[in-house]
Amino acid sequence: MKATTQYLILLSFDCLSSHDIPILEELPNFRRLMQTGTTCKNVETIYPSLTYPCHTSIVTGNYPKRHGITSNTLLQPGKSSPDWYWHRHHIEGTTLYDEAKKAGLKTAAFLWPVTAKGDIDYHMPEIFANRSYHHQIPVSLFNGSFFYQLEMNRRFGKLRKGLQQPHLDDFVLESAAYTIKAKKPNLMLVHFTDLDTQRHYHGVSSNEAKAALRRHDERLGKILEAVEVSGLKEQTTIAALGDHSALDECKAVKPNTILKEMGLLEVNAKGNVSNWAAYCKSCDGSAYIYAKNDDSRLDSRLLEHFKVLSQDGSNGIERVLTREEASEKGADPNASLMLEASLGFYFSESYEGDYIDTITQKDVDSKKYTWASHGYSPDKPDYQTVLILSGSGIAKNKILPSMRLVDEGPTFARLLGLNLGETDGTVQEGFFI
Repeated sequence: MKATTQYLILLSFDCLSSHDIPILEELPNFRRLMQTGTTCKNVETIYPSLTYPCHTSIVTGNYPKRHGITSNTLLQPGKSSPDWYWHRHHIEGTTLYDEAKKAGLKTAAFLWPVTAKGDIDYHMPEIFANRSYHHQIPVSLFNGSFFYQLEMNRRFGKLRKGLQQPHLDDFVLESAAYTIKAKKPNLMLVHFTDLDTQRHYHGVSSNEAKAALRRHDERLGKILEAVEVSGLKEQTTIAALGDHSALDECKAVKPNTILKEMGLLEVNAKGNVSNWAAYCKSCDGSAYIYAKNDDSRLDSRLLEHFKVLSQDGSNGIERVLTREEASEKGADPNASLMLEASLGFYFSESYEGDYIDTITQKDVDSKKYTWASHGYSPDKPDYQTVLILSGSGIAKNKILPSMRLVDEGPTFARLLGLNLGETDGTVQEGFFI
């Protein structure tokens, strides 16, 4: 397959939504990208629409049930800070960056989810020090490009304040811009999280979220400038994309309190999970209910119980999906069932207190709960994301009516002359000249 570009830069603006389009059209750098390229304002995300499954779908072209990243975090009942799907080995099948390496192309990735210890030339992985005995810098160094990350920290580390935003994205930006000019990777993956953070803790349409969009426009401008300075503009294609949208909420639903009442979840005197037959794994706007053992009778009992709960809209459950229904939507077929939250609600894994918590500013300030979430079904109204492609091989000032997130991987592979094999997604020929 013949490549249509030599250099491909994927800029993921986490939580960029279709309803941001009116703002993007007024921001100089996003507007320029749309005018010189092709935009799809209606990209259907995946289920559950969480960051790690979404970003894996982007680089594989597959739904979660196929690539294996079915949530952000592992199923670890009762852990207050469960481990995330940080590492490349969790992904089943190939990825865009794997195929690029096989083809002899140079690769770079900055905080792209599920890449830790991946075979990437210039690599700053997204992996958190989530244990008291861990320190962020060595955790990052030993899971990515050791000496390269040392250099980036030496050059730009003063911009960081731990994982705080917008400082983290500013550090990532400077590292990425430097790498474009100094290393000229054929494939670069960059994950910015400023907007997602602001929406979680301030709301979807908050002033803080709008400020993050303006900062992202400035970041996009600096990437475009780096491409021009590098002399690679005519051979480069830029993708500005989102992974999911978000919805405001004010109540947290805690299905594990129900499972505890049913005798399916046991908690010891210290408040820790001591045993479980069933457990609710939160995906924020949706949730999996897992059974510890394969038991069709328990599955039926759980299904009946939660379907009764869902009949009362005040209980926060919009829909209960069977194992088969969840699998058909691309979610984890190993879950006994799946719950979809009603508007204004999201799911928590807490098993203490009342079934529903009403969220207060104090809860948000302490990071116990948030004001906005994602993870919801792509069937939710006004819940699409966006993709803008501009540069070598891409049609100018064009609108693509609709596509799916899983179509992005095959489309990006086509740009570089790569092949991801048989995928759930398809190449979107409408982007190309």
